[in-house]
Amino acid sequence: MDIRKILFKYRSYTPIPFLILMILYAKPTIMSLLIGIVFVLLGEFLRLWGVSIAGSETRTTKEVGGSNLITSGPFAYVRNPLYLGNIIIYLGVGVMSYASFPSLTLITLLYFIFQYFMIVSLEEEHLLNVYGDEYKQYKNYVPKFLPNFRKYQLTNLNQPKLDWNKGLKSEKRTLQAILIIVIIVIIIWLIQNQQQTRFFSQVFCSGVV
Repeated sequence: MDIRKILFKYRSYTPIPFLILMILYAKPTIMSLLIGIVFVLLGEFLRLWGVSIAGSETRTTKEVGGSNLITSGPFAYVRNPLYLGNIIIYLGVGVMSYASFPSLTLITLLYFIFQYFMIVSLEEEHLLNVYGDEYKQYKNYVPKFLPNFRKYQLTNLNQPKLDWNKGLKSEKRTLQAILIIVIIVIIIWLIQNQQQTRFFSQVFCSGVV
């Protein structure tokens, strides 16, 4: 049994235990919320940009594969922008929640770096079989996870057009999940800082009056 195929199939569910722990042990601060949200937005923008080109087939869990070798958009700078976006999002949630920070966040990052390295090795085998020298050339020029700011432009393959509406439709569930997590962490901060929240409310109300 190939563990890479198992990780690929269940990659949408493996974040759940880590996210639950981050919520259960959350001790957010104003600073952790602000910094964490910046990371989350950055990671989601990278995902949205990638999905707006690659389409909904990036969500398949049945078999590794794709109808195109995409080398445009974010794929021109990093080979796996969606996985990189996920890692940045998990980092952002870890910072936001400040749960057992930095231990839990580091453990989460290490796990997902391992998971995505395994999945990518499986995907690369498929891409090499299908696209051969074209993929070898792309692989030699474009990094796996750390973006290269030199845009890849050597492909002879037709590339799908950027479609933000398509990307937003595909990302609907991800955006909803992110919004729910952000709201939960903010509510936790409000509950844990009731006195501070009450003070700011009184100052605001007295200023209005």
